[in-house]
Amino acid sequence: MAYSLKKAREILTRVEQVGIAETAMEYGIAASSVKRALRYLNKKKKIPNPIDQCVINGGRRVLCVGDLHCPFDLDGYLEFCINVYAKYDCDTVVFIGDVIDNHYTSYHETDPDGMSGRDELDLAIERLKPYNKAFPEAYVTIGNHDRMVMRKSVTSNVPRRWIKSYKEVLETPGWIFTDEVSIDNVSYIHGEAGTAKTRALNEMSSCVQGHRHTELYTHWSFGINRSVFSCQVGCGIDFSSFAFDYAKRGKKPAIGCAVIINGETCINEVMKL
Repeated sequence: MAYSLKKAREILTRVEQVGIAETAMEYGIAASSVKRALRYLNKKKKIPNPIDQCVINGGRRVLCVGDLHCPFDLDGYLEFCINVYAKYDCDTVVFIGDVIDNHYTSYHETDPDGMSGRDELDLAIERLKPYNKAFPEAYVTIGNHDRMVMRKSVTSNVPRRWIKSYKEVLETPGWIFTDEVSIDNVSYIHGEAGTAKTRALNEMSSCVQGHRHTELYTHWSFGINRSVFSCQVGCGIDFSSFAFDYAKRGKKPAIGCAVIINGETCINEVMKL
């Protein structure tokens, strides 16, 4: 897809408001195409650093934690993640996004008998405290539920400077919230724009994603000169909560996490219930 300077600037404006994945869905294009537009602007020297991305190298042993949707996370999931972290001697933690649910402010129907916004946020912060204590330094790839309040502010035409940062609101000072993390040439992103398998095949680059609660796998793809893997992490949600009533007639969630070693080995761990 070719971009005019006007179109690329339009895409940049939307990315600043709702993030890369949401912009891709709105325009009906792949996340990689959104990034291409941003790189085009960067090449034209119109913006200094178009993609909100952290790049880390050095042979890391990464624990990737699935969607939590606090305060509707599953009891015991944190202890499961702590044990997996220790089992593989991990040194880096990535939360794959949707660390909070924001059910009260959803664009979809909400439960009229559910919590108020204040009560849900207060409880979400309390539920996150043990995660923050266990993993005080971590990366968080921002998910669609995390971004819900930011989207509401855009709908209401509220300037971004009025909005606090995620770490301020959630009281997680050591967590870095970003659209995407690249560690040892493996991309970590929440994954609203499609499956990890599709993204890895399209870009021929290894990737790890969340978002899809019922999928937990590692898939390898082999080209002429290289091989890449795609990983769906699974999640850590409490499926019995009213927040997931919309999915009660569908598949049950895949409760688990993943470990990625040196960007070369990917292991899915399933929590026994």
